Amino acid sequence: MDTETDTISTLNTLQPYATALKELKSKRHLQLKTMRGFLERAGLTVDELDRLNIIHVTGTKGKGSTCAFTEQILRNYGFRTGFFSSPHLVQVTERIRINGQPIGKELFTKYFWQIYRQLEETKDAHGGTMPTYFGILTILAFHIFLQEKVHSSVVTMTPACFNRRPWVCGISFLDIDHTDILGDTIKQIAWHKAGIYKPGVPAFTIRQPEDTMPVLEERAKEIGCPLWVCPQLEDYQAECGPLHLGLAGQHQRSNASLALQLSHTWLQMRGLPDNSFPCSTVNNGGMLQATAFSPSPVMVKGLADTEWPGRSQTLKHGAVTYFLDGAHTLHSIQACSEWFRETAAENIFTSNANGPVARVLLFNVTGERDAAAFLKLLVPCHFDFAVFCPCIAEVSTSSIQEKKFDMSVKEMLTRCWDNERIWRLHNHLDDNGDNPLLIEDRLPNLPEHRGDTLVFPCIFSALQWITQGRDSVLADQAKMTLPVKPSVTAKAAPLREASEIHVLITGSLYLVGGALKHLDTASSK
Repeated sequence: MDTETDTISTLNTLQPYATALKELKSKRHLQLKTMRGFLERAGLTVDELDRLNIIHVTGTKGKGSTCAFTEQILRNYGFRTGFFSSPHLVQVTERIRINGQPIGKELFTKYFWQIYRQLEETKDAHGGTMPTYFGILTILAFHIFLQEKVHSSVVTMTPACFNRRPWVCGISFLDIDHTDILGDTIKQIAWHKAGIYKPGVPAFTIRQPEDTMPVLEERAKEIGCPLWVCPQLEDYQAECGPLHLGLAGQHQRSNASLALQLSHTWLQMRGLPDNSFPCSTVNNGGMLQATAFSPSPVMVKGLADTEWPGRSQTLKHGAVTYFLDGAHTLHSIQACSEWFRETAAENIFTSNANGPVARVLLFNVTGERDAAAFLKLLVPCHFDFAVFCPCIAEVSTSSIQEKKFDMSVKEMLTRCWDNERIWRLHNHLDDNGDNPLLIEDRLPNLPEHRGDTLVFPCIFSALQWITQGRDSVLADQAKMTLPVKPSVTAKAAPLREASEIHVLITGSLYLVGGALKHLDTASSK
């Protein structure tokens, strides 16, 4: 295997996000203290980072979409942009984008080894310390942005990993997530996310849950950071009429408003010598209210042109339409459910389906998230089948025969069975009480049939069963199909006979990423 492929393949799968979070938690107190040292060891100075004209966005949900809107607007103005985000869906190169496109594999590999070798060569003089996985990618992103001479850097990351002075900051929707790191109350989470503030640097937030606004305001006062609340998207008066967004779903409207304020402020600071802040008024609570200005035609087009894979994304492959949304909080699952019901109905209307449309849920969650609460919010979608699998892109028959599943994968499979039981309870379906393991001494007949719910050992086998040979993209992939019982094949008759198949893939960005690896083969190259 060549160096380029080997480096990227290793980084693609080196570290699950849950592990990365635990690593951040254990070393959090060292992050700010050591990042400067790591940067200098990699050949960068903190003063150089200030030349990147950074827009820094944090939040629980919507920060990636906000950054995507913002980056597209600035790119439409003709600026050369850098965009750093996490996690990646398919390729680690997705995390670092130049002018909207993932950095090329050859450039990624070249720049990666430039900084990694310097860190490796200096570690003995620094107690053998090396940055975390996320830390290395952060340093790499800044190195690439400097080398590629971007005009603007749009970054989404935890405040603890970044302590430079950006041009403007934004906080997207705050929700309960990553409680083992950020705290188990919304107020604690808001306090940590407000660590993004810098003295004198303008910051914007969307309207947040009631308990969080006083925390954000108080932190802004303590730090000396002017904080504005974004207006509703419908308050902006565009000459073309209502604004159209490239990202679907009502929840994207607040992200778009935040992006308009961030890009507008950045453009003012770039072009006006007095670094004017946005006009504002003061509301009854004392919080600054940002003005809903008239977006320029370039901004309007930027919002409409924005793409962000895996978030409210629709892919149509002939008779099969995939709805992909890496929703992983209660609020985002609720938004996903509403988006799917609305978009799937529109899809049926526009496609003039001449027969029944089958609805299938493909679901998994990771970490300590409450699968029961998530699944309850998806019940109103009225799925004909619910399918569960681990966030594993594919397995072969040999890997099952040779029992190559480790304990963590067995735990994933067990969780899938638990999720299947929860779904049956939510839908008042009978449960036969059986819980067969997928890992046996002989090649098992997979999956085990349980009414209208199924558990598969990997994403590819789940997609193959759901589509029943009706997606040519999957059919063309030369992969071994795991055998299933005749009763399971018979159960799939409605999928083969349906005019169309609608598949919602949600619950985890890793599940969505694994699906995109098979459904959008260009993303894996």
